[in-house]
Amino acid sequence: MRLRLNPSFRPPNPRRQRSEDVGSPLEKASTGPALAALVLNASRQFRYSLDLKKEEVTEQIRKNFRAHGQIIRASAIFREAGEIVVPGTPARVAKIPSGGYEIGSEQLAVLVRDHDFSALQEYGGASVNGLSHMLKTSLDEGVLGDVAELSHRRNKFGANTYPRKKGRSFFSFLWEACQDLTLIVLIIAAVISFVLGIKTKGIDEGWYDGGSIAFAVLLVIVVKAVSDYKQSLQFQNLNEKKQNILLEVMRGGRRIQVSIFDIVVGDVVPLKIGDQVPADGILISGHSIAVDESGLTGESKIVCKDLKRPFLMSGCKVADGYGTMLVTAVGINTEWGLLMSNISEDNVEETPLQVRLNGVATLIGVGGLIVAALVLSVLMIRYFTGHTVNPDGSVQFVRGQSSLKSAINGLVKILTVAVTIVVVAVPEGLPLAVTLALAYSMQKMMADKALVRRLSSCETMGSATTICSDKTGTLTLNQMTVVEAHVGGRKLLHPGKIEDLSSSVHSLLVEGIAQNTTGNVFEPEDGEPVEVTGSPTEKALLSWGVKLGMKLGDVRSRSTILHVSPFNSENKRGGVAVLSGSEVHLHWKGAAEIVLASCTNWMDSEGQLLGMTEDKMDAFKKCIEDMTSVSLRCVAFAYSLYDMKNVPGEEAKGNWMLPDNNLVLLGIVGMKDPCRPGVRDAVEQCSIAGVKVRMVTGDNLLTAKAIALECRILQSEEEAIEPTIIEGQVFRAYSEKAREEIAEKITVMGRSSPNDKLLLVQALKKKGHVVAVTGDGTNDAPALHEADIGLSMGVMGTEVAKESSDIIILDDNFTSVVKVVRWGRSVSANIQKFIQFQLTVNVAALVINVVAAVSSGDVPLNAVELLWVNLIMDTLGALALATELPTDHLMKRHPVGQREPLITNVMWRNVVLQAVYQVTILLVLNFGGKGLLNLTNETQEHAGKVKNTFIFNTFVFCQIFNEFNARKPDEINIFNGVTKNRLFMGIVGMTFLLQILIIELLGKFTSTVRLSWKLWLASMAIALLSWPLAVVGKFIPVPEIPLQDLCQGFFRRQMREPEGLLSQLSAGDETCRPEEI
Repeated sequence: MRLRLNPSFRPPNPRRQRSEDVGSPLEKASTGPALAALVLNASRQFRYSLDLKKEEVTEQIRKNFRAHGQIIRASAIFREAGEIVVPGTPARVAKIPSGGYEIGSEQLAVLVRDHDFSALQEYGGASVNGLSHMLKTSLDEGVLGDVAELSHRRNKFGANTYPRKKGRSFFSFLWEACQDLTLIVLIIAAVISFVLGIKTKGIDEGWYDGGSIAFAVLLVIVVKAVSDYKQSLQFQNLNEKKQNILLEVMRGGRRIQVSIFDIVVGDVVPLKIGDQVPADGILISGHSIAVDESGLTGESKIVCKDLKRPFLMSGCKVADGYGTMLVTAVGINTEWGLLMSNISEDNVEETPLQVRLNGVATLIGVGGLIVAALVLSVLMIRYFTGHTVNPDGSVQFVRGQSSLKSAINGLVKILTVAVTIVVVAVPEGLPLAVTLALAYSMQKMMADKALVRRLSSCETMGSATTICSDKTGTLTLNQMTVVEAHVGGRKLLHPGKIEDLSSSVHSLLVEGIAQNTTGNVFEPEDGEPVEVTGSPTEKALLSWGVKLGMKLGDVRSRSTILHVSPFNSENKRGGVAVLSGSEVHLHWKGAAEIVLASCTNWMDSEGQLLGMTEDKMDAFKKCIEDMTSVSLRCVAFAYSLYDMKNVPGEEAKGNWMLPDNNLVLLGIVGMKDPCRPGVRDAVEQCSIAGVKVRMVTGDNLLTAKAIALECRILQSEEEAIEPTIIEGQVFRAYSEKAREEIAEKITVMGRSSPNDKLLLVQALKKKGHVVAVTGDGTNDAPALHEADIGLSMGVMGTEVAKESSDIIILDDNFTSVVKVVRWGRSVSANIQKFIQFQLTVNVAALVINVVAAVSSGDVPLNAVELLWVNLIMDTLGALALATELPTDHLMKRHPVGQREPLITNVMWRNVVLQAVYQVTILLVLNFGGKGLLNLTNETQEHAGKVKNTFIFNTFVFCQIFNEFNARKPDEINIFNGVTKNRLFMGIVGMTFLLQILIIELLGKFTSTVRLSWKLWLASMAIALLSWPLAVVGKFIPVPEIPLQDLCQGFFRRQMREPEGLLSQLSAGDETCRPEEI
């Protein structure tokens, strides 16, 4: 019986949904719209919000896919248990040749997907040799790797890519922008105004009012759609970069690094702990290899792989061990390819900053609605009571005399002004500014070697108070070289020379280096230098072995690996059992003091076995201390003989724990890994910025201390006392309460395990810190996930670590981490700049129109003018201010907490100062402008138009000049670095030119008139005064306590005082008389 699977099945995206500190996805979905509903149109709040329907569909597909995985597994188990092959029956799977190969892509795809072991046997036995012959692949050297062969394989078996769902088109963004309710009302008003205008004034001039409003609305829609579409494309590009994993393959006998998209069928791929399986394939060989298939099957159980269970599925993670695989299916022919082609990865994440902006946006929007309703009521009352007059002084509406057409026209104009006030008041520029700031910072961070995986981490990094950093590769170059060696109980004068070592010592040492490694040595036949691959530590040790005369191929051919105990960061050592002739050797290497502690004997340079006396143990410890004190990383080599009779059989070998006691010490080496250039300056920069740098490393405490002093993480030797420097096991032994108390004092933690790092992160978070953590190993995943910001290493980091992180540091450099902090602070700072700018415009525009409407029944800023101001304020303002580059000033202040008010006291001071100035000037011009501008000799209609045009012009110039003030809310020099931001200068220049164009050439559309050069200069002079006013304002002190806290405290006191008096009265206090209350 065979279980058949539905070939049309399409699986889901197994993306891990990570809830943020500020609102989980469910909370965001429920609270966001509730707040946004208070504003006229919720869609104007956030352009990138969680789509619940889409998430539900994805989750349903995910469940179906996991059920599909269970069917696959059940089918495989059923066949293994009970399938009987009848002798003489033909093979079940026909071998269909494919382009010169003896097997087709469909057969290969079914082989792994169905875990069909019997089919694998039909292709050439239980091993993978027959299949490799059919695919014309060498299991030792891989495919040849020339361009022609790779192209041929892609044509016959497919590429390791999958068709992605297309992103949203520009027209979808355009349609979304058109659905804004306020803009729809304006379009309706424009149509009515257009029809009535043509009826009243004729086709030649009647279309101006309606046409100009429609054009202004269309311009707002197009600009909004273009900006959203561009940001969407940026996010798509970043998603593609996230998926481009680099890995090693064997081609032509050498290991080379290629993109996961360049993998072809027939490739031989080395796998190690933490790697992602890049395609479907068959295990060639492996040691203790285990795979996490939970992303595909939904089961959290780790699945062990061996030659009886050799099937590896694309997208799974290697949880333990190492080995090699033969690629059999790629791209759309794998389950992972089907999955990814059916799920489009969109940025539906809402960041904490966006959630906090809900309150600000709602407050401003509700205020705008109230003002608009007030203006609408006042204007309508004045209009129908006959208090609204035309520019020539005539009454607009006379009861019983005015026609229905003119009444409707008047109402349309009033409604248009009220709706336009809502357009100006509702801050749709806020989400645009956030999106722009995040997209811009993500793009720039890529150039600074940081790939953002989660949007929220951009802003959270700006609030980081401490960074727990690895040492190797992050603070150091990760370019290790053996510079000191102690073999046979003595120090070698030249680490790369044998110097009278006996052949037995040399043979054992070289065997241990060659077999107990995950690296490789390629020796070209043309006499070129050897190529060493692997981790930096493995490369350093293999290079040292080559200098000792090691021929990797010859050494490996003389012995056979029986079992491997892979190195892990918990035990700090790794071992291998090899059959050398008739003897079984157990080779161990790892952290010097840990391996030394397991040694009961040592071998001298003559090959004699000597007992490990107390004096000799102390001598070896002193040797290790001397090397670690000069920041060398120490690794020890040891071995022991093992009785062949005790080696378990093949069935039990998977659970064999290699003995690590009673070892014989062969040698100790010291490797130099120099500090990265610029790390010292970066650490000092963090210190000035109020960010504490802590080193958390698996290295010896003395090595960590030496590097910490060199990097200035530790300032002096006097600081190097417990608990400032501490070992992981000591920290781990404390109680939870004690760990919290000493966590803040820790600067260096040596010999730490991944669990120690996790405990430190948890303790620091409980003390109120915003914690950033770097990590590269699979076991670092819990700490990376627990931290507020997880930073994985792009070069040395495993795929498991990268998927658990928020940001990938592409060059593994600590200076790049500091750049991320700068950009994180820049995001919040740029948003605050925009909020300050927008609040000023909002307050000024709303107050001017309300006062004018209530007092005179007319507004100086009409609908088209307000739409132009809205464009300057929202879209262009967001572009100009959200793309400011980070400055050194940001790193000279302490971190701002994530719960601190978005609008600071400094911002309130600046807003009030500028808004009061603008309102005062413009109201004076509105009520006394004709006299001040010397327009008394002009006709009343023309004078009114000149006055309103001058008010509009001055108002716009005030916003242009105030954009410069908004750049530097708390600095005197507002022009510092302005020329570096070309976008800012371009937008300011474009706004200036467009304003001239509107006044001088488009008067019929905006109901303005041309101004004389004197009035132009007067407008600019008034606006220019905002600069010295801003400078003076910055000398006005502001309280450190946030304004909202001051207000809350005041109201609480006011509430308590009456209660206190009443309690006195109720107690019968005769001294308290009623008149005194």
